Amino acid sequence: MKLLAKSAAVAGLATLAAPAMAHHPLAGAPMETMAHGMLSGVGHPILGFDHLAFVVLVGIAAAFTGQSLKAPLGYVAGMLLGCLLMMAGVTLPFAEVVIGASLLVMGYVVLSGRQMSLQTVLLAFGAFGLFHGTAFGESIVGQEAGYGLGVAFGYLLGLGLTQYLIAVLAGIVMTKVVKATEATAIEARLAGAVIGGIGLFLTLENAEGAAFAALGLV
Repeated sequence: MKLLAKSAAVAGLATLAAPAMAHHPLAGAPMETMAHGMLSGVGHPILGFDHLAFVVLVGIAAAFTGQSLKAPLGYVAGMLLGCLLMMAGVTLPFAEVVIGASLLVMGYVVLSGRQMSLQTVLLAFGAFGLFHGTAFGESIVGQEAGYGLGVAFGYLLGLGLTQYLIAVLAGIVMTKVVKATEATAIEARLAGAVIGGIGLFLTLENAEGAAFAALGLV
């Protein structure tokens, strides 16, 4: 029964990393108020399965640093900075490629059972967070109606709070529900394998798209 419960919890974390319906939280309507911005900010990390999977990974890795509340802040800070850069007109190159690679690389690290230091988690997830933030920034910059300061503030607030809470919750589930208290625990490594597998799929998909483009087939 204990094994079954643990497997269900790990499956639950993996389900968070499964493809979700990638629709805008406002059903495609433009963001016009702070509430609209916040709702969109809350919804985007949940509807974007690649971002959601990475945030879950952040929470799992953070839980094994002994600073489960502090460590996810590195990713959140990097993500918000990347979003702000995009809103200011600064686009980071190859964002989709790096996002796929972030899942693959950090998924492998968690799969390996290595316990990362707080500094490593803050820097690594913060650096990758810049590129995830760029993708989030495209959602608000790309709307034809434009956006005001209130919309931008609500969007950033929703993004930051939602992803921080998801990361903390993922860490709690892994350590308190699944009872995986060490980075070497099979349950943690299994979650790393699942999320790393998603990263591998995305990386291969990006490579395929680049190859087709080079051959003039798209």
